Amino acid sequence: MHKLKRSTVVALGMAAALAASVVTSSPAMAASSPITVCGGGSYHVIDSHALGSYATIYLLYNGSTNCVVTVKKGAYAGNTKYVDAYLTRSDLNYTKIDHGYFKYYAGPVKISAAGKCVKWGGVYDAQGWTSGWGHCN
Repeated sequence: MHKLKRSTVVALGMAAALAASVVTSSPAMAASSPITVCGGGSYHVIDSHALGSYATIYLLYNGSTNCVVTVKKGAYAGNTKYVDAYLTRSDLNYTKIDHGYFKYYAGPVKISAAGKCVKWGGVYDAQGWTSGWGHCN
């Protein structure tokens, strides 16, 4: 009887661990949407650029603020390769950037940009891209 109780406790512990791993992985999957990463609501994708099959850089806008995220794709999501997202406004002399060895995405990087042109881009590992000035909302 004692062995039965121990095996039941072990089985329940394993089930709880499995349930916890499913619960903790769900937000990461949901957060891989560029709209979710930027904060949802009224953000919408206005441009994007693929970095091969590795990641996509997204530019979003909500009527006053631009947001950039670089989201890893497919089998590359979950690895710890370097990724970044960056954004600057035409009248600023600095660039906002989020960078590191993130598993799913870099960003959000946000700048209030109503009536201003922006330059945006991102990097996955050693492959990067930067836009020209545009989206002068």
